[in-house]
Amino acid sequence: MKENLVITPTYNEIENVELIIRAVMSLDTQFDMLIVDDGSPDGTGAKVKELMNKFPNRLFLEEREGKNGLGTAYLHGFRWAIDREYQFVYEMDADFSHNPNDLEKLYKACKEEGNDMAIGSRYKSGVNVVNWPMGRVLMSYFASKYVQFITGLPIKDTTAGFKCYTNKVLQTILNKDKIHFVGYAFQIEMKFKTWMYGYKIKEVPIVFTDRTRGTSKMSSSIFKEAFFGVISLKIRSYFRKFER
Repeated sequence: MKENLVITPTYNEIENVELIIRAVMSLDTQFDMLIVDDGSPDGTGAKVKELMNKFPNRLFLEEREGKNGLGTAYLHGFRWAIDREYQFVYEMDADFSHNPNDLEKLYKACKEEGNDMAIGSRYKSGVNVVNWPMGRVLMSYFASKYVQFITGLPIKDTTAGFKCYTNKVLQTILNKDKIHFVGYAFQIEMKFKTWMYGYKIKEVPIVFTDRTRGTSKMSSSIFKEAFFGVISLKIRSYFRKFER
C-alpha cells in the first residue's frame, strides 16, 4: 500500500503548476501528486508531462475534456487513489492558497494522531486569511456558520478545501454513497458524510493566503449551490442510515 497522494485539480494554472509541484516534491515527508487537468488551453497539462520526467513514479497526470467541476475532478482523483491503494489522500489547490508545508500537519493529524479526516482550517483559531477583501472574509466565515447551524457539523471551517482523508473514509463514501454536488457544496458534503458515518475529524489551524498568480474560479453560482444544497443535504440525511 502506498502512503500519501496529493490531488490537485487544475484549469489554466500554468503560472502556478510547476511551482506547486516542486514545493510538494521538496517536502521532508514523501507525497506523490496527481494533477487532474480539465483540458487547460494554456499548456498546464503539457508542463505537468514535462515535469513527470523529473519526478518519475511520484507525479501523475489525468487529463479530462472540458470543465466538469471541482467535485468531479476530486472524485476522479479519489477513485484513482483507491485503485492504487494510497493510505492518505489530500485535497490541495494549485494556487498556493494552501501552503504545501501544511501537508505535514494534516499527515501528522491522521497518521500519528489517528484521525480519519484532517481539515486545514482557516477559522479554528480566529480568522486566518490573507489578501482577501473584508467582504469575502465575512461571506466565507458566515457561510461556515450557516452550514454549522443547518447541519450540526461540529466543524468551524465547513467549506475548507484543504483536507486529508484516510483510504477507508473515501472507500466508505464512494462505495456506499452518491455525491450530489460538484462545486463549493462538494466540500461541505464530503465533511458532512464523513461525520455522519462516525469517522473522527480534526481541524488543524492554517493560514490561508489568496492567490497572487492566475485567476480565481469562484463565482456566485458556486455560492448559490452551497446555500441551497446544505438544506437538501440535511433533509436527505433524515431519510437514510449511515452504516459503514
